[in-house]
Amino acid sequence: MPSIIGAVNINSNSGTVNFGDTLNISPKTASKTFSGSGGGNTGNLVNTVNGASSTNTIDPSVVDQPLVGNV
Repeated sequence: MPSIIGAVNINSNSGTVNFGDTLNISPKTASKTFSGSGGGNTGNLVNTVNGASSTNTIDPSVVDQPLVGNV
């Protein structure tokens, strides 16, 4: 299906940006990031007011995103 894209503002991209038809998008890499409260906000105007913040970095899972079989 064709698509009409309006105003798009991409400051940075380390993943996949898709406009229009796509059969399959599969990840080629996987990473994990820990950030505090409001630490991952992006945009042209961000106003974040937070109190004390604590980030739990304990992760018992061995594999979060398996990449085996991705072409």
